[in-house]
Amino acid sequence: MTEQPQSYEQARQRLVEVVQALEAGSVPLSKAMELWQEGEALARRCEEWLDGARATIEATAAPVRSEASSEG
Repeated sequence: MTEQPQSYEQARQRLVEVVQALEAGSVPLSKAMELWQEGEALARRCEEWLDGARATIEATAAPVRSEASSEG
């Protein structure tokens, strides 16, 4: 496996590379299994980053929505 990506963008790019390698079908089964496991871990990490970003946006937007509805 490769070193852990430091950002969402790096993790996503590595995930694209992993998927492309698997789709090409030119790697031995043992390597394909390693890539699949790496891809699963990358996908989970990306999802965690997106969930965190979504929570931050929702937490930031909630007071704004609350203020807008009370002004009406």
